[in-house]
Amino acid sequence: METGDTVGTPMEIKDKLDLDQNGTLVEARKYRSMIGAIMYLTSSRPDILNATCLCARYQAKPTEKHLKEDSGFELTGFSDADYTGCKDTFKSTSGGAQILGEKLVSWSSKKQEMYCGSSSAEAEYVSLSA
Repeated sequence: METGDTVGTPMEIKDKLDLDQNGTLVEARKYRSMIGAIMYLTSSRPDILNATCLCARYQAKPTEKHLKEDSGFELTGFSDADYTGCKDTFKSTSGGAQILGEKLVSWSSKKQEMYCGSSSAEAEYVSLSA
């Protein structure tokens, strides 16, 4: 364990959340949706497991405090494609990245299976749908 690499987490290890009974309630459905949107990532990203489970404890009655602490979980996705970038096959290469808070959680780059000969916009749509 002494020679292992450390990995940062998107949230402090020390618990800052509590029940917050006097706080202003927020829409529970929105809070649950946010937690559910990142829950699937925990199987492949153990560095976000602690923060996700900590925020998930307060799904029954989330307050503004819980939503604020959860704000680092903003999921942003980027997608792009070049237009017939491969000189041999004239196929486009598409790529994308998903960022959770300030951490890159997944990325991909792949030559598209189909030839997008009509426009660069078509290559972008194929990339986005993938």
